[in-house]
Amino acid sequence: MKKLQTIIWMVTLLTSLGLVTSCSETDDENSSAEFANWQVRNDAFFLTLEDSLRSNTALWTKWKSYTKNPQAAGANTDYVYAKLLKEGDGGDSPLYSDTVRIAYRGRLLPSASYPQGYVFDQTYVGDFDIATTDVYDAAISGFTDGFATALQHMHIGDCYRIYVPYVLGYGTTVSSSGKVPAYSVLVFDIVLIDYATGTKTLTPWSSRQL
Repeated sequence: MKKLQTIIWMVTLLTSLGLVTSCSETDDENSSAEFANWQVRNDAFFLTLEDSLRSNTALWTKWKSYTKNPQAAGANTDYVYAKLLKEGDGGDSPLYSDTVRIAYRGRLLPSASYPQGYVFDQTYVGDFDIATTDVYDAAISGFTDGFATALQHMHIGDCYRIYVPYVLGYGTTVSSSGKVPAYSVLVFDIVLIDYATGTKTLTPWSSRQL
């Protein structure tokens, strides 16, 4: 017992001197370094998207948030920028009151440890494959403003890479999951697989080629 008390005392002393740190302290330090100047980096990146749009209007577009006045020009952060990866059937688009079935991957901007961007949520791994992906069914009204805006412009079979400014995403605070830092531009690859209008429900999911 005396030996155990001595060990505890020594660990306490070393910790107080900063010679021993907990895992959580180390993780916090690594996280801080990973996302240093994060707001500045994200703001600077988002400004470049207007140039991408101007240089290739065939693939790039921007959609104003459904929460903003459509008649006013607004700031660039009032918009979601989108790059078309695969075109769907060109039919109607879901409404805010509809339920959608989607496959998606969400990530952050590239950082030192994650050159492709840290993946904070996804329904599939590797390249998208309709035969192996999981899907997510949810009401559009339950998504963040930026995500909901994009879905209301998509058609069944469309695949877009969308860039959501933090003001239309998780804002100036860390997400409730703890995976998304404050001031994060969100990058989503989204496939709209199906949607149901109003009170209708989606049919049971079975993999099929879009």
